[in-house]
Amino acid sequence: MTRPEAYALLTSMTKSESLLRHMRTVELVMEAYAVKFGQNKEPWALAGLLHDADYEAYPEKHPHIIVEKLNTLGEHEVAHAISAHYTHWNVPYETLLDKALLACDELTGFIVACCQVRPDGIASLETKSVIKKLKDKGFAAKVDRNEVYKGIELLGVDLNEHIGFIIEILRKNKAELSI
Repeated sequence: MTRPEAYALLTSMTKSESLLRHMRTVELVMEAYAVKFGQNKEPWALAGLLHDADYEAYPEKHPHIIVEKLNTLGEHEVAHAISAHYTHWNVPYETLLDKALLACDELTGFIVACCQVRPDGIASLETKSVIKKLKDKGFAAKVDRNEVYKGIELLGVDLNEHIGFIIEILRKNKAELSI
């Protein structure tokens, strides 16, 4: 599947600008992690881009619709990672891609939320600020902190380094992302 094909599939089910931006941010982070880990960046980027593609149109069936479509198209690795991007679904984490998507999804969204309450957005955001906000259960309350920590554990990365890596990738793309 090419990126234009994936984007067409995404926009056939998702219209919300904030949700589209979320998936773009996760796509960028996943692509960068693929490079860092010496993996094929295309499936990693596709998993980031499409992980919530069916959430707006089919919230009660999420992620089954996008997973089914991807499996039909032969994108089994991406489909499996998407089917596992929430621990409560009890899907096994078989690959580094599976673990990375879990580790990047909630935390990337959380970091974007941190940017939105800062006058200069991501420009001066530091890891310690994100960690402080993670401890504040009232801030971005919908972000499941257990998912953040479980993803980091499964991926085997340091919390500070992981947050710093995501900030760096988002900062490089701040103009496109408007953060």
